[in-house]
Amino acid sequence: MEKNAHILVIDDEKNYLLVLQTLLEDAGYTVTALNDPEIALTFLWESEVDVVITDMKMPKVSGREVLEQIKKSWPHVPVVIMTAFGSIESAVEVMKYGAFDYITKPFSNDELLLSVHNAVELSYAHQQYHTLQQELEDRYNLHNIIGSSRAIRNVMALVDRAAPRKSSVLVSGENGTGKELVARAIHYASPRKDKPFVSVNCMALSPAALESELFGFEEGSSGGAVALRRGRVEKANGGTLFLDEISEVPLEIQVKLVQLVCERTFERIGGEEGIFADIRLVAATTRDLATLVEEKKFLVDLYYLLNVVQIPLPPLRERREDIPLLVAHYVEKICQENNMPKKTFSSKALRYLSGYEWPGNIRQLENVVESCLVLGPAVIDVDELPAEILDEEMQFTSAVDLLPFPLDLVDTLEKIEAALVRRALVRADFVQVKAAEYLGISKSLFQYKLKKYKISGH
Repeated sequence: MEKNAHILVIDDEKNYLLVLQTLLEDAGYTVTALNDPEIALTFLWESEVDVVITDMKMPKVSGREVLEQIKKSWPHVPVVIMTAFGSIESAVEVMKYGAFDYITKPFSNDELLLSVHNAVELSYAHQQYHTLQQELEDRYNLHNIIGSSRAIRNVMALVDRAAPRKSSVLVSGENGTGKELVARAIHYASPRKDKPFVSVNCMALSPAALESELFGFEEGSSGGAVALRRGRVEKANGGTLFLDEISEVPLEIQVKLVQLVCERTFERIGGEEGIFADIRLVAATTRDLATLVEEKKFLVDLYYLLNVVQIPLPPLRERREDIPLLVAHYVEKICQENNMPKKTFSSKALRYLSGYEWPGNIRQLENVVESCLVLGPAVIDVDELPAEILDEEMQFTSAVDLLPFPLDLVDTLEKIEAALVRRALVRADFVQVKAAEYLGISKSLFQYKLKKYKISGH
């Protein structure tokens, strides 16, 4: 791997340049040798270089000035400094300015080659990290929140405005609506994107395990810990801490979260000293925190600290026009991941998918699309859709089973009526006369329902 590395050598002594170039090329490296540091810095703007080796004492521009410029413009390129005037003081100085290594002339070939080998390894590690970081940014940026509906555009606008700030964010919505995707989009669009994004599912852990996972513990703490362990808060320092299902956090841990948000400090279990943590807190919930506050199940202080920016995510049934876009996205993604030839859904199948209530939201849609792609033919028609999508009675029963009790019957019936009007409109390809026939009502009554429930008729 390292044999393809490109090494830039800078030295005003041409004899040294020739010796170094021959040595490094014999070792398998690609070498550019320049005796003018100003030309070398221009070359760096035009070419990709993995490692720079530069002499310290040169006319016009010193090796230290070259180092400073490289660290400013190409911070991840390792720089090896050579000099015939070696001393501990000068070595400490160039290392302080960011040099990777320091070699005194004359040096042994093995010494130089070992230093270059280690510098190349570091350079490749930086490149791999940058590639992975870019992949994460691409995967979780705003453009990967799929949809063109007004509801999802509102979400994207909120994410765009919130991301550059330090304020806490509360993301709310039903299960499967993409709350963690939004949290990651906030992180990777923020100045903290190069720092950790640390996620904790608060529902998945017992109270004791959650406290330990969040704050860590000191060696010899009451839990019998035999070694110090750093928690997720500490690991997220400088970055973003995402707490999913924040409503499930016990009150005694909520008190510690208030301290964390207010004072930027926390204590490990068994510890007595506060530890500083520069984190941005993003929390998500499927429950109404304001109601939990009234029920004394959630601290009012924490509620207001979290609810600086609130981003409510719409359920899929309220953004049905996005379903064909989401299906196309998942088809592309799933076929590529499974090395399958690309398949398609018929327009009739898409209408059925768009008319379904989707109690599991986007997560359920992705699972249905994957099942159809794995098991279905090249063109997936209505017959290949799962039974719950096709069974009208099952759809209705499923929707009723999801209703909470107690409920407001009048309000609930209006919501059901609005859902049926939207569904009929989609099934009828937005032909209002046909949609009215599906519901057994007149066109004028159907249009009244559209106006009543503020539903776009096209």
